[in-house]
Amino acid sequence: MKKITLALAATAALVAATAQAHGPTRRKITESIEINAPADKVWAVLGDMKNSDWMQNVTKTELNGDPAGKFKRVLTLKNGDQIQETSNKYKPDDKLFSYYIDKVDVKDLPANDYSATITVEPEGNDKSKVEWKAAFYRGYMNNDPPPDLNDEASEKGVGDWIKASLANLKAKVEKGS
Repeated sequence: MKKITLALAATAALVAATAQAHGPTRRKITESIEINAPADKVWAVLGDMKNSDWMQNVTKTELNGDPAGKFKRVLTLKNGDQIQETSNKYKPDDKLFSYYIDKVDVKDLPANDYSATITVEPEGNDKSKVEWKAAFYRGYMNNDPPPDLNDEASEKGVGDWIKASLANLKAKVEKGS
């Protein structure tokens, strides 16, 4: 009986140690916003791959390739750093844009292996719903991340960036510029 108890205790300790050593798990965020404008008007801003000035902290957009196919973008941030993106899907008829980030400094966006899909759906004649779904790993991929790059901080940082970008999009479209 003592051997069984010791074996169970050892197994429990091993399972607990393994659970803590598995590394990061994929995080998922979905944010949406209602915009007081028709979907076509919203898509005219969101679907303009040459201009991402509605995105939080972005000052310049460089497009490499044709939006009708797979393309790359470089977003320059206010601090001069850049985010490099590659499109997965660009479907203007469906008002859908899907992309992943090739390169970003975790101090600018605390995430690794980030991908997202942004869609615009009509909500009646003069309103739209924009939905942004993102999936990513925390900013620090190894075990024992620093507090500013752990799961919770990464989720908050990405979520805050998405919410601010959606609010900027809403303000830009509703203002009409």
